[in-house]
Amino acid sequence: MQNFEHHLLVAMPSLDDPFFARSLTYICEHNEQGAMGLVINQPVGMTLKELIAQADKDAIVLKEKEQNIVLAGGPVGQDRGFILHTTQQGWSSSLALTSDIMITTSKDILSVLGNENGPEKSLVTLGYAGWTAGQLEQEVQDNSWLLVEADDALLFDVPIHKKWEAAVQKLGIDVWQLGPDAGHA
Repeated sequence: MQNFEHHLLVAMPSLDDPFFARSLTYICEHNEQGAMGLVINQPVGMTLKELIAQADKDAIVLKEKEQNIVLAGGPVGQDRGFILHTTQQGWSSSLALTSDIMITTSKDILSVLGNENGPEKSLVTLGYAGWTAGQLEQEVQDNSWLLVEADDALLFDVPIHKKWEAAVQKLGIDVWQLGPDAGHA
């Protein structure tokens, strides 16, 4: 089984699911039971400041982080938050995904996420994307997704509205070359 962990799923133009159209999804976990990922380029219409105010009204949010955008991580569990961030220990519920990237699901990180005590870089999502055993592999085989290895720049530095295009370019493809149909040679 090919492992898709620490890869990005680039939605093909033919993927007509409204939630996943032109989406870019970071795969956090992939094993025999299925896969779990976070969509990293779909805003929910809420800022980091607004989210933190709901969780901890006394938390300090630095001016430069106030307008950071909260993302729709996927259609599953949209009432749950997932913070993808550069490595920083000390949170109640964190899991190292790589030596440089962690995911945290506990609320304790929210009180510092917007200030200098939080991780250097982070993405906040509500919800996640999930696949049952074999489902993601079949969707890749059916050309719903292209795969590209994830990197910190694509995850954290590229503006949200440019992530999909940047991932396509990382594959060495110009966006205009991506048609709605693909095939296997």
